[in-house]
Amino acid sequence: MKFMFLWGFVFLANIMSGQINLNKLKNAATKAESVISTRNLSKDEVIKGLKEALIVGTRNAVANAESEGGFNRNLLIKIQFPEEAKEIKNVLEKAGMQPQLNKFEHTLNEAAEDAAHFAKEIFIDAVKAMNISDAISILKGSDNAATNYLRHETSEELYIKFKPVVKNSIEKVNLLKYWNVLAERYNAIRLVKQVNTDLADYVTMQAIDGLFILIAQEEKNIRNNPSARVSKTLQKVFK
Repeated sequence: MKFMFLWGFVFLANIMSGQINLNKLKNAATKAESVISTRNLSKDEVIKGLKEALIVGTRNAVANAESEGGFNRNLLIKIQFPEEAKEIKNVLEKAGMQPQLNKFEHTLNEAAEDAAHFAKEIFIDAVKAMNISDAISILKGSDNAATNYLRHETSEELYIKFKPVVKNSIEKVNLLKYWNVLAERYNAIRLVKQVNTDLADYVTMQAIDGLFILIAQEEKNIRNNPSARVSKTLQKVFK
């Protein structure tokens, strides 16, 4: 089946749904053909190369995130004290509780490290679902085009499936124990409305953002560093 037949099929489908922009579609088809012809690539090579790049990048990113100190030692993704609870931090610092605050932040990041492993399969499923249109857009896109694709395709599922894991991780590393100590000490010092911070939500969102930062680094490396293209397919697609 020829490449233009695929674009013709997309064209007809969109007319039927009332969602077509004729000029935009023609331009996209022309650009797609141009990318493939100038790089001497087949549709299969484009799909295979992009999927391979994303699988390599996501596996590396997850491996880095889930390693001991993966969040704690990486300042780009290290999870800080919740912004909504900064007043607690300020009061407790003045009360001489910096060691407890440090332990709390360290444990936040341990929870994220413990949960990061479970994102890998979600990323791989999204990669497997990639179509030729997605692949062409990514190939022509910026240094983080593939990362943006993954973020769009997986963020909702990551949150839904990741948060219960984070809750378990929080329990595993006794994070709530440290949070409760800090909150109780804060409430004893000042009579203020109790701060209600959903730690599982906070760690989940921060952990997901951190993973995408790492994936973006991996993608940029594959695009710009020939030595990072670990197969002939990657070398051909990203030359």
